[in-house]
Amino acid sequence: MRVPLHTGAFLTALLTLAAPAVAEEPPLVLIAGKVLTMDAEGTVHNPGMLICQGRELTYVGAPVEPPAGARVIELPDGWVSPGLLDIHTHIQAGGFQDINDMVQAVNPELRARAGLIPANPLIRRACNSGVTTVFGIPGSGTNMGGLGVLYKTKAHEHAYSKIVMADQGGLKVSQDSNPQGRNATDFGVTRAGQGWILTDINERALSALRRDHYDPALEDLKRALSGEIPVLIHTAGSEGVMNSARMWGVDYGTRCFVSHGSFDGWRAAKAVAGMGVPVNHGPRTIDYQAAMNGRVNGSSAEYVAAGVPLFSLTTDSSVIPQEELFLQGAMSARYGGDPYTMLEALTTNPAQVFGIEGRVGSLEPGKDADVVVRTGDPLDPRAAVLLVLIDGVIEYDREATDSGSDRTRR
Repeated sequence: MRVPLHTGAFLTALLTLAAPAVAEEPPLVLIAGKVLTMDAEGTVHNPGMLICQGRELTYVGAPVEPPAGARVIELPDGWVSPGLLDIHTHIQAGGFQDINDMVQAVNPELRARAGLIPANPLIRRACNSGVTTVFGIPGSGTNMGGLGVLYKTKAHEHAYSKIVMADQGGLKVSQDSNPQGRNATDFGVTRAGQGWILTDINERALSALRRDHYDPALEDLKRALSGEIPVLIHTAGSEGVMNSARMWGVDYGTRCFVSHGSFDGWRAAKAVAGMGVPVNHGPRTIDYQAAMNGRVNGSSAEYVAAGVPLFSLTTDSSVIPQEELFLQGAMSARYGGDPYTMLEALTTNPAQVFGIEGRVGSLEPGKDADVVVRTGDPLDPRAAVLLVLIDGVIEYDREATDSGSDRTRR
């Protein structure tokens, strides 16, 4: 008898019966000297234990008896922290190979996901340094480069298993600095021209939203304007930071964040804080020219002191190598920032900016098992990375890399 194709329940049951049973992996237990959870209370376990079952953390706390049959890793001198997040990167295509379409000044319909090369060595280096989640974006040659892709740096699975949420990215906007010298239209090389171009396309997208009109070129911009996805704005200097925060945070009320904010951008920090707009700062985190006050100014510390919400740090990789993200926190602390606050700027804060704090950014039961173990403080350049787990899988093990051994015991 022929089975009708529309009998989905029957086919599902048949496939279930035909599929071989997959044995559940035993829990993975990690015991270390110190666990920085980066949770809302700032909990530190000294010593501490994590238990991973599949891709999730099921226990974070003081050491207890490991579950029967568990794989156990003991690193009594190790410092455990969440995987780091960088929400302004360009390494997804192996470097600066997938930047901008320069035909038009605005391309909200383009998607960086199409250029993701999952096996490229820059992603591997990011993983080995403890950077586990990154936002890969188009370049800043035009005013709106398209939708970025939010993905994990794991190497042992196929490309789409890397993506944190298939359509959960963010829109890349460039306003000020870079587009002024290379924008696709002569009109767009001025600040006033850029402001008009961005206002025009936003108004067209809002009109389409109000009329419930489908336009494939505007669908992702409509999602940004309705608050579904965040907007990253490449901008620098105090005038650029002010203009960007006002347009996207106040005039259009998007879930935006200013990225870069370098040079004398920190001079506008109090105004940006008053607008409630987060800042994703870097790659330059000091200012010794624009301020003209005769000293080196730590701009990260200035943004935090002004009360900017959810302050985070970036490498703009490969401007600064992705593996040096921790160093952005270290140098920001060196130039006046509180070290724990700078670690938050690499973990919990960028996760909250993207609305994925329920999965990453801290070590808590139910969250993704994205874990990094170092020989010391996560912001200490002398501390080596010993182990990196992403979704509960060991993606980097310094001991195994050096000797080919397996450090787990049962």
